[in-house]
Amino acid sequence: MSFVTLLVLPEHHHLSSNDMKRPLLLSAMFAVLGLSLFAILSEDSLHADAAKTNSSQQLRWYKGNLHTHSHWSDGDDYLENIGLWYRDHDYQFNVFTDHNVLADKERWVSVEKSKGKQAAYDKLKKNFPDWIEERTVDDKQEVRLRRFTEVAEKLNQPGDFLLIQGEEISDSFHRHPIHMNVSNIVEVIAPRHGESVFETMQNNVDAVVAQRKRTGQAMIIHLNHPNFGYAVTAEDMFRLQGEKFFEVYNGHPGVHNTGDETHASTERIWDIVLAHRLGKLDLPVMYGIAIDDGHNYHSIPSRKSNPGRGWVMVKAKELTAETMVLAMEAGDFYSSSGVALRSFENDGNSLSVVVNPVEGETYKIEFVGTMKDANLEGEPILNDKDEPLPTTHRYSPEIGKVLQSSTENSASYKFTGDELYVRARITSSADHPNPSEVGDKKQAWVQPVVPGK
Repeated sequence: MSFVTLLVLPEHHHLSSNDMKRPLLLSAMFAVLGLSLFAILSEDSLHADAAKTNSSQQLRWYKGNLHTHSHWSDGDDYLENIGLWYRDHDYQFNVFTDHNVLADKERWVSVEKSKGKQAAYDKLKKNFPDWIEERTVDDKQEVRLRRFTEVAEKLNQPGDFLLIQGEEISDSFHRHPIHMNVSNIVEVIAPRHGESVFETMQNNVDAVVAQRKRTGQAMIIHLNHPNFGYAVTAEDMFRLQGEKFFEVYNGHPGVHNTGDETHASTERIWDIVLAHRLGKLDLPVMYGIAIDDGHNYHSIPSRKSNPGRGWVMVKAKELTAETMVLAMEAGDFYSSSGVALRSFENDGNSLSVVVNPVEGETYKIEFVGTMKDANLEGEPILNDKDEPLPTTHRYSPEIGKVLQSSTENSASYKFTGDELYVRARITSSADHPNPSEVGDKKQAWVQPVVPGK
């Protein structure tokens, strides 16, 4: 894979008319060997679609979240309240991803029994006083949950804000939660199950790829919170085909992004997966996304699963569900939990990053990668009975090592040609204002590139 990207971001992620006139150049080309029928579709023909969005037309940034829950499953607020929150907080798009359901049918909920109870209802009355459908059943007040299409029509603003229909396919294997989000889905997909963690994931991926092929609608699937219940290991992810996204940062406080003594962090899992997919399996890169996984919307900040913790910044020519999907498939985005980038560029010889600094903050830019001669063999982690634990193996520190570091606001890493991949991590000196884990710093992640391809 090779691509060249120039990203320009004014202060606070807003583009002025002068910024919009800056020439932006992007060309993308993917060459991928598919090892299954579905992989051929998802990695070759779909990347050809993604390349269509990458022209010399003027492009802009779109801030979005791809993981959101509401009263349609286990969130504590109504779709319209949640959508309004994201619109009012300078997001350009948000994907609703309730568990195993689409908001596409008539459904009534008791105010008293709903997750959000009276607080959510009071907010709904305040935000949408003339738009609520209510009834009384057995002396209990009920509210009709608005369908996704109704809420999207109410809140969407062409070119400025977009709601996208999604689903969290919530599956399991031996009580291990295997959850995968689909963005821009057409029809609900029931969990497909499998005889292993890998097979469970692959079966769900194949169902999404099949729906995309049948409907012609661009959609992507990504793996959620691999460390939730420590259900998914790096080894489980090695051979996934037709799926190239996972959550390197999830805003839910209970998903263990940083791991523990026996479980690798999500970022460590990322590097192990990249090294094996590129160094052994000849499979495409895996992109790391940051998301909210919002469930709780009435006390912000808190130690609950609040919105506003993680997001993606997608560069595209216009704000549509299709362009968001295709731009992300082309790698035209970075992920953030608070750090903004002014630009990043892969010119074929080097990877450069420029931070959009906040006054009073300092930054560390680290270029992370794995060299082609690194030892990719791992060893299982054993319990006190010398039995292997069902967790990511231990690997050489040569996998995912820091190749270069800078404390300036801009830095560039020159490729040697010996790297399997190079990515960038940017860390601020400032604490995250409402972190997933106490002590988190504000960060950003530039997606991995493969030198020489």
